[in-house]
Amino acid sequence: MYVAIAGNIGSGKTTLTEILTRRYGAKAYYEESDNPYIGDFYNDMSRWAFQLQISFLGSRIEQTLDMLRSGGDNIFQDRTIYEDAHIFAENLHQMGLISSRDFATYMKIFDLTTTLIPQPDVLIYLRASIPTLVAQIKRRGRAYEMNIDEQYLSSLNEKYEEWINNIYKGQVLIIDKDVDDFVANPEVVDRICEQLEAMARK
Repeated sequence: MYVAIAGNIGSGKTTLTEILTRRYGAKAYYEESDNPYIGDFYNDMSRWAFQLQISFLGSRIEQTLDMLRSGGDNIFQDRTIYEDAHIFAENLHQMGLISSRDFATYMKIFDLTTTLIPQPDVLIYLRASIPTLVAQIKRRGRAYEMNIDEQYLSSLNEKYEEWINNIYKGQVLIIDKDVDDFVANPEVVDRICEQLEAMARK
């Protein structure tokens, strides 16, 4: 079972990945949190947007190749290559922070890569409102995230909804993070696992 966990910044992807990995005795693949461009990006988005996204894309390709080599019965992935392209890179392009030429180059690499890698058996999407995202971002206290603009988070949420509803073609399990607290309530985790296993059997 290959499960990917998708969601905006601060939605709880890493936490849920950790919970499910322990639950299934699985292997986890986490998003690169120490990307060498990320601090620069939040200080000057227009200067570093393309470099950041190319760096994340390269990291995701490397991670996916490792997943293919390692095999294993259960794999959980924190964020997907699809989000890198359809959410973050596309949003930065629309904001004018990545040029059309650079975005076209990026998408050529992305399109090639996605023909060579498997799609998740199930994608878990953590839907969360801006207040929930902001509270979680503040709680975890990463210095480079402290000044994230709420409008930026809002535009990402819009991209996620468009992607989930109209672009992504695989099986999706949607979790409402505003309501379902999988950290505080173990019953929520039980319910997620029941739904996940039923979907994976299809």
